[in-house]
Amino acid sequence: MCTVQDERLAELSGLASNGQELFAVNDGGTQVEVFVLDRNCRVQRTITAGIDPYDVEDLALAPDGVLWLSDTGDNGKSRDTVAVIKVRQDGSASLHRMTYPDGQHDTEAIVLDRRGVPHLITKNVLGTSEIYRPTGKLRSPGPTPLEKVGTVGFGVSNTPGGPEEVGVVGSILVTGGAVSHDGKVVALRTYTDAYLYPAPDGDVVAALGREPVRIPLPNEPQGEAIAFDPDGTLLSASEGVGEPIRAVPKAVEKVASVTPGDAGKAASDARDGRTEHTDEQQRSKLPALAVAAIAVAVLWFGLGRLRRRRR
Repeated sequence: MCTVQDERLAELSGLASNGQELFAVNDGGTQVEVFVLDRNCRVQRTITAGIDPYDVEDLALAPDGVLWLSDTGDNGKSRDTVAVIKVRQDGSASLHRMTYPDGQHDTEAIVLDRRGVPHLITKNVLGTSEIYRPTGKLRSPGPTPLEKVGTVGFGVSNTPGGPEEVGVVGSILVTGGAVSHDGKVVALRTYTDAYLYPAPDGDVVAALGREPVRIPLPNEPQGEAIAFDPDGTLLSASEGVGEPIRAVPKAVEKVASVTPGDAGKAASDARDGRTEHTDEQQRSKLPALAVAAIAVAVLWFGLGRLRRRRR
């Protein structure tokens, strides 16, 4: 669609769109700063707020125009709390800290359901990401407890791209999320691919238990951003000055419809048992030992280098 040339967006990690403007945030940072771009990737203005984040990783745009920054990065697994920061167009903002029920997680994806409930999807080197959401209304500054409501898994793809130090594991690491403007499609991305899940009833957890449509996003050196235009176009972007924001027109239409029976069963499972969705539903398989070996290699040789800008 266009190329990001502004050096202030060298680590573009989160993206959202209202159809006329694009909203973008960098990875990490020491100040809340949202860049507002035109459709030619030129920065028109910035929205700032007087909150010092720890490691912002993703961005979501609510129907009321509020921007949700996912301050949830934790490569070192050292944070007592994570947070979402709600930023309004006038620069007013509120901080909402949250706590996991089962220890620390590194999370780079946030998706909002129709009710405005945030869902956090973790980044897991074993290819099975956990899904968390608040147990109740978000408090400010909090913390509000999170609960685990499911898992979603990915298999290694042959799509080229991602950081060289991560290698093939990049295709199973979740780096961003988005929901279509009508709430009927949930998208998660890895460094190399986008996965689009049907959500006819707007239920995020049920959607992530269904069969997704995979859209390759090849040759993005560190692809972390994903968003939807109101017309259903899928947008993706990578870190790095000179990298493009790419568009997949009519991406929402590529998502196969779900039969009422399938949708009902998935929703029932999510409500009653908070079932952890099995790997077979969503992806091709790797032998367990191969996955473990790859994960160990990443932990020792790759992810440490990705911490270069985190604090």
